[in-house]
Amino acid sequence: MRWARGAAQGTARGTARRARTTAVTGLGLAAVLVLASCSSPAPMPRVEEPVVVPPTIEAAKAAAPAPVIPVTWPLTGVAGEPAARPALAVKIENTAVARPQAGLDQADVVWETIVEFDVSRFVAVFHSQVPGEVGPIRSVRPMDPLIVAPLHGLLAYSGGQPGILEEVAASGVQSLSHDRGVGGMYRVSGRSAPHNVYGNPQVFWDQMDGEHQAAPQEQFDFARSLERASAVTGGTPAGTLAFRLSAASSPSWTWDGSAWLRSEGSNPATAASGARLSATNVVAITADHPDTGYGAQGGAAVPTYSLVGSGDAVVATGGKTLAARWQKDAPDAPLRLVTAEGASVTLAPGNTWVELVPAGKGSLTVS
Repeated sequence: MRWARGAAQGTARGTARRARTTAVTGLGLAAVLVLASCSSPAPMPRVEEPVVVPPTIEAAKAAAPAPVIPVTWPLTGVAGEPAARPALAVKIENTAVARPQAGLDQADVVWETIVEFDVSRFVAVFHSQVPGEVGPIRSVRPMDPLIVAPLHGLLAYSGGQPGILEEVAASGVQSLSHDRGVGGMYRVSGRSAPHNVYGNPQVFWDQMDGEHQAAPQEQFDFARSLERASAVTGGTPAGTLAFRLSAASSPSWTWDGSAWLRSEGSNPATAASGARLSATNVVAITADHPDTGYGAQGGAAVPTYSLVGSGDAVVATGGKTLAARWQKDAPDAPLRLVTAEGASVTLAPGNTWVELVPAGKGSLTVS
């Protein structure tokens, strides 16, 4: 019995040892597995491919704004809304008995010409201002159609020879003749004939027909300001412009720091209003001055100017002068001012006086 109990106890103890051994072995295996798992290299992380996102650029929704070009009066280049009326050219006398003339101080452009007997006469062009009165008004001459045709407006005059009247009609302007009874032209009592015909510009404009209602096109190129005008940027300083247009006509212009002031010989030139005649721009045009087939009193020849073609010019603006060229391609084409290289010459905004110098006979002295 004791043997049996010992054997049983021994068996139990062996079983317990085996159990412990198995447990230890299990634990050891688990530890080895854990250590093995801990010592294994970690899996490589997944690398995503880079994604390139371009910048978002929205297309322009509208075109770039156009540059703002100020509206200007076509004959002066001065800023403003031009009136819906044509240019009005008036033939005005310039003898001593005709001075001081009415309305010249309000003209946009004045052309000075030499007619028979070496006498000076004006073609005064109005558009931006409306004088109450103009005069003395005299008859047309052969050079007048070449001057006014590009304006395609109105031409007021006292009368003229039949052949010259035909040239005026062919130029495309509307004639307003005192001899034909046009409204708004009359004689004043303070002067003797033929120096006493005057007119009312507004009444002239009231008579424009259906083919002569549009505002004129620009006759010269204008800079935006005095400082940008061609003579100011590239010219030579000058104080006096002394003209000898004929034996009977020697006007001059003097720069006073703000404008060119006109004199007739040594006498300051004024308008009937008392205003000194002045100009922002003075343009000298040298052109041939041939006689025509028209005759005047005593058989004197009536001259004209050869204004279709090109020739020498001098532009005076802002106290400076610039040598230039003039070019007129057809009787109804504007007279353009260009440099020797053909670039446009610009004037300063303001009024302009054009002195037509007879080639070979007249002269300009700048000092």
